[in-house]
Amino acid sequence: MVRMRCSWLALFGGFALLVLGTASPAERPTVRVAVAANFLGTLQSLRPAFEATHPFSLSFSSGSTGMLYAQVRSGAPFEILLAADEDRPAQLERDGLIVPGSRFTYAIGRLVLWRPNATIAGDQALLLPGRIAIADPALAPYGVAALDFLERSGRLEAVDDRLVRGASVSQAYQFVGSRAAAMGLVALAQVLDEPVSSRWIVPADRHVPIRQQAVLLRPTGGARALVAFLQSDEAQAAIEARGYDRGTPP
Repeated sequence: MVRMRCSWLALFGGFALLVLGTASPAERPTVRVAVAANFLGTLQSLRPAFEATHPFSLSFSSGSTGMLYAQVRSGAPFEILLAADEDRPAQLERDGLIVPGSRFTYAIGRLVLWRPNATIAGDQALLLPGRIAIADPALAPYGVAALDFLERSGRLEAVDDRLVRGASVSQAYQFVGSRAAAMGLVALAQVLDEPVSSRWIVPADRHVPIRQQAVLLRPTGGARALVAFLQSDEAQAAIEARGYDRGTPP
């Protein structure tokens, strides 16, 4: 693989890359994971079970799938990418930038319309006053799904001038949480603790599917162990409980 001369940190200096995790002892190698913003909380919840049963520690870098994809292509030292779509992992596979045969769907995301302190019965809530937060479709698969839903529902023209776009679905969620937007189309996993009345799960057949795929970037033992763990019944049940549909491992 040809590496660009400039470092990936310099190339993407305009973005803040969130790195989580503490240093691990030398006898516990660290697995460097690039994880889509919507799945970060779920992966954090899975971390104790993985580290308790494997001789590895996990280190997370989180952001929009588009941002992480660009960093991977520029040589960022990740061992595994947990994307929020299938297109970018497939492109990395076509370009020979992953371990052959490693691409699989670890979760299927669910889109939800969330308006705090309100009762939502359906997409008519989009016509209520206030700005609507979505993830930027150019960067984030949840933004693609949100825009597709608005187009299919015939609401896009009515709300287009009220849309605010976050760099990731996490930022879209933050816009609503901080009241910079009145409501948002975000990931169900982000609002499971919110009152059920304040969220409406968009039917899966009303937007493009959010197939969240993983790829191995380096064939390390730790990365392979994490892939096997994510495909296990234990992890898949936990992923489902966190607001996703189960993935479809190869």
